[in-house]
Amino acid sequence: MIKFSIKILSVITLLTLLVNPSFAEVSEDTREFGGLDVRFRIILPDNYDPTQTYPTVLQFPGGSQSWNIVAGSTDADWREKAERDGYIVISPSAPNGQLFFQGGDRVFPEFLDYIRDTYPVADNKLHITGISNGGLSAFHVASLYPDYFTSVTGYPGLLNGASDSRLEALRPLCIYMHVGDRDSSWRSAMQNQYQALQERGYNISFNVETDQNHVLDVRKNNLRERLFAELDRARTSCSN
Repeated sequence: MIKFSIKILSVITLLTLLVNPSFAEVSEDTREFGGLDVRFRIILPDNYDPTQTYPTVLQFPGGSQSWNIVAGSTDADWREKAERDGYIVISPSAPNGQLFFQGGDRVFPEFLDYIRDTYPVADNKLHITGISNGGLSAFHVASLYPDYFTSVTGYPGLLNGASDSRLEALRPLCIYMHVGDRDSSWRSAMQNQYQALQERGYNISFNVETDQNHVLDVRKNNLRERLFAELDRARTSCSN
């Protein structure tokens, strides 16, 4: 009954947007993909018009990837600028508590197809991003289904335990890595992967964020604006 109610609410929201394209809001939905129920949050830009296309971000939360973390991280890191600058952001919580770089990856690629079929995704390509466990999830999913993406961003994040074939799958994408200068273990691992991929000619950048710990504060050193600037740049320099 709860899932049915959420779906009805989602339909009502979509109908409202079709009638009045200037109306935009943060909404949620729950649907089944790969045999798992996925609850996800949708941020639409101001003056949203479903007849237009928008750059679209699939954002993974960190930690346990619970619903509370989804809400908190999208509000803190993405919502305000996405609404203002014309981005769609979609952020899922871990289905049945299964992290997206572990059993939760069963929902792909069905969830990716749903996003592209339901929302007006610019160039039919997503940007995939994440923080901490979300960063691991972003790189993991991007390496499995690279044709769906233009860029992958970990802040922090990397492809953990990567095989050569999985690393090779990332070659067409713009790759962005951000890590705090106080986050010694992640900084070392990410720097090693960055150097290896840079030597192999990947389009990759690595940024050590000053005066930052493991969970990066996007308000510092203009990080939020730089994350969005990277996504904008990827649309022209890494379209595939």
